[in-house]
Amino acid sequence: MAYFSVFHNYIKQKKNAIGLPILALIWISFFWGTTWIASKEGVKHMPPMQLVAIRQLFGGLIYLLYFLIKKHPWPNKRQWRNILVLSVLNFMLSNGLSTWGVKYISSGLGAIIGSIFPLWIVIISLFRGQKTSWKAVVGLIVAFGGICVIFYDYLNDFLQPEFRFGILLSVIATFTWALSSIYIKENKTNFNPYFSLGLQMLISSVVISSVIGFNGTSVPLSEIPAISWWSIVYLVVFGSVLTFIAFIYALENLPTEISSLYAYINPMVALFFGYLLFNEPLTTAIIIGGTITIIGLYLVNRAIKKK
Repeated sequence: MAYFSVFHNYIKQKKNAIGLPILALIWISFFWGTTWIASKEGVKHMPPMQLVAIRQLFGGLIYLLYFLIKKHPWPNKRQWRNILVLSVLNFMLSNGLSTWGVKYISSGLGAIIGSIFPLWIVIISLFRGQKTSWKAVVGLIVAFGGICVIFYDYLNDFLQPEFRFGILLSVIATFTWALSSIYIKENKTNFNPYFSLGLQMLISSVVISSVIGFNGTSVPLSEIPAISWWSIVYLVVFGSVLTFIAFIYALENLPTEISSLYAYINPMVALFFGYLLFNEPLTTAIIIGGTITIIGLYLVNRAIKKK
């Protein structure tokens, strides 16, 4: 009986150890996919960059208050430099421009474009003369072919200046995210990642608020409708706080190839809910092209992680 009890406890511990990280991965896959929907709904009723500024203000304050209460040490000079650079790349440009982009394109299309940032990493590596795996190059070609299939259904939309502008914003956002990934890899510090995220959000919020206030592109808070405020609440709680916690937890407790699966699921979640809630197109070309693109991204990600 004693042996059975010990064995039962061992199995239970293993189950919990495996179960919670998998639940965290499911959480990430679902909620980061739905943030595209929340952003799409929010920017229908207010300027996109104002939504970004408010979202990052509240998200950053939550992190900052927690670490102030815990009396966590502040970053040193080198860490501050990294935080400032990443606040520009991650939040002012990548998050800001991708949110602005979905004002003019569908949330599903924005999510697919947002997932292709590993392709930029390969392209940047090639331009820098770095050795690149043949699998990464094959993945780049496959993913590009998938994107071409997706855009077959959008050829007529390219005649619209707003659609082209939305695509341009989204592509620039993925490029800056790739630059951020490379910068983090080459400038590692041991500063707390959550505290760093909070400071990045606050800095970007102050800068964006100053710019839109100077340009007169913001609207009075009293004129922002309730639906946009609910979108902001959803983006802060599920996009900026809880899901980042789940993301770090999954990274620490799952193999890299498993923890990165969310990147392939997020666009599918955005496509499904965009079709369900906003009647966004979900054609055969988009489904086939999206699948091909994700296969290409998988090859690229696997090559990058192996390296």
